[in-house]
Amino acid sequence: MPQKTRVLVVDDSAIFRRVLTGMLSDQPDIEVIGSAPDPFAARDLILELRPDVLTLDLEMPRMDGLAFLKRLMRYRPLPVIVISSIAPTGCRIALEALRLGAVEVLVKPGGPLSPSGTLSVDELGDQLVKTVRAAARAKVVARHAPPEQVSGVRPQASITSFPGQSLIVIGASTGGVDAIREIVVRLPANCPPTLVVQHIPKGFTRPFAEYLSRISGLEVREAGNVEELASGRILIAPGDSHLELRGTNGKRCAMLSNAAPCNHHRPSIDVLFQSVARYSAKHVVGVVLTGMGADGAEGLLALRKGGAATIAQDKESSVVYGMPAEAVRIGAAQTVLPLKDIAGGILSALAPEPAALTVARKTQLGGSL
Repeated sequence: MPQKTRVLVVDDSAIFRRVLTGMLSDQPDIEVIGSAPDPFAARDLILELRPDVLTLDLEMPRMDGLAFLKRLMRYRPLPVIVISSIAPTGCRIALEALRLGAVEVLVKPGGPLSPSGTLSVDELGDQLVKTVRAAARAKVVARHAPPEQVSGVRPQASITSFPGQSLIVIGASTGGVDAIREIVVRLPANCPPTLVVQHIPKGFTRPFAEYLSRISGLEVREAGNVEELASGRILIAPGDSHLELRGTNGKRCAMLSNAAPCNHHRPSIDVLFQSVARYSAKHVVGVVLTGMGADGAEGLLALRKGGAATIAQDKESSVVYGMPAEAVRIGAAQTVLPLKDIAGGILSALAPEPAALTVARKTQLGGSL
């Protein structure tokens, strides 16, 4: 019989600890081995019980969850799922948790950022069970500090422009916050228009875009209802809205949609990729990054069939090798690359002469949320 995933629940609310324990204990492959009301009690239980996965609230007495997460990821890293009642002002804190190494952030039922404000306990339970299973397979490494700097160099295109109608489309889920950052900071100032779908709770996208813009120097922002594409502009789908490519008055535009979730996600990577494939996949590069599930695989295949260059992140550099694995399995990915090489792969695929891409200068990158 396969070994169960051992989970430790950390939350200052006794009621919510019981709720989470009940959600997980019903699953035959998951065992809740204990619960703790604060980080100090959690520390002792981690040493004693050695859990496979930890659920963590961010607002707790004696030590806040963020400070605890930072110490945990430095001295005893393990997969952490943040579950918190996050107000809009707390989005930056939750995003910081992802940067510190949390595998995922889930919003408690009825919180101000839950979808439509009506996320039920059952819906959270479904999300939590899937996330625990993915987290148990996640690659977690020790972090002595948040990834403020990106090692290496920023590629600079020696060509003055990319081919007309060039477009980059990127999809990511679990582990994607770091992965997208690694790519964006390596794109040149004249990079083609870029559209991004990251599975992330509603309200997180704007601070994420602001952070990326600050550390990269590029124009990165949360997509609005109708956005004209432009070189050097990166648009990220808002949480709870699909992002699609449409033609309007002879121009390509990014547009938002509230259509039903696809692959249990809104925004969905498949929705974005398939909209691009329907419009034109010429001079397009599609990228599927780390994440659980299969969202993006079919869309990447449609892009490849339409003539786009397609890239999947490799297993070794993925936090969760779910979406990229599915893309590779169905033949959607022309190229499989480690994360550190994906930005260069994108630029090489779009440049008229890949050899013309040169490294011009080192770029110091920094900033905090």
